[in-house]
Amino acid sequence: MSTAETEAERPDLIPDVPIALGKLVRRILCNNPGMMTGPGTNTYLVGIDEIAVIDPGPDDPVHLDAIAAAGSGRIKWILCTHTHGDHSPGAAGLKERTGAEVLAFADRDGLVCDRHLADGDTIEGTEFTLRVIHTPGHAANHICFLLERDRLLFTGDHVMDGSTVVITPLDGDMGDYLASIERLQAWRPSLKAIAPAHGHVIDDPAAKLDDYLTHRLEREAQVLATLQGFGATGADTAQLVEAIYTDVPEFLWPVARFSVWAHLRKLDQEGTTSAVDRDDPDTRWTATA
Repeated sequence: MSTAETEAERPDLIPDVPIALGKLVRRILCNNPGMMTGPGTNTYLVGIDEIAVIDPGPDDPVHLDAIAAAGSGRIKWILCTHTHGDHSPGAAGLKERTGAEVLAFADRDGLVCDRHLADGDTIEGTEFTLRVIHTPGHAANHICFLLERDRLLFTGDHVMDGSTVVITPLDGDMGDYLASIERLQAWRPSLKAIAPAHGHVIDDPAAKLDDYLTHRLEREAQVLATLQGFGATGADTAQLVEAIYTDVPEFLWPVARFSVWAHLRKLDQEGTTSAVDRDDPDTRWTATA
């Protein structure tokens, strides 16, 4: 089976069971499903003789035992795409089980690295090269890992299967996020597949990235037009969400507020909105264009 999964041959997402996605890649799903994690966090094992683990997930002993068992003493590196709670807290426990080196962009949110990674760095295994691509936006410390031989990109929370990504200021930044998407669109040689931290492998990266960018720009235009409709009095994020997300269940509105806030902050940087305090999620915004 190739790394890119077609609809007909997608293996089931079964918690804590290693699933081969190709000669060099296995996926182990953590049993942490939820509104923000979908079916759970995907942990990937890359390599045969030497193994890199991408996103060990939360500090879940059953999951960490499954990763260590699948690695069979060959896990050399533990890589974290970013330091959110469903991605990196398991790093310490997996290091205890394997002695592997922990690598990420920065020490943060309880993660302690043995080595920090920067854009363009590589992890060289006996059968593979993983290249680090800094992709800020969802988080300032977010990185993706490109399996160069297969042109497979492990995207963490930068791109996901089945949903868009929540951008939460102040650490999240919509302008940075869109620039990171555009950078991946322009990557050469072009990507063949995307392995996200949530959901199945995406076998048409170009279409997914186009959809992501189009959706964000359409939402941005909607946010600005809706704010303009409030006139000189302006509106806060809660009012904008209520006006815009009419087809979305209300229990999701608090999450939608973060994305609206992120769009407003980007528009403010471009001079088309203003606020008393752009860093306050509850501040009032007005359109200036």
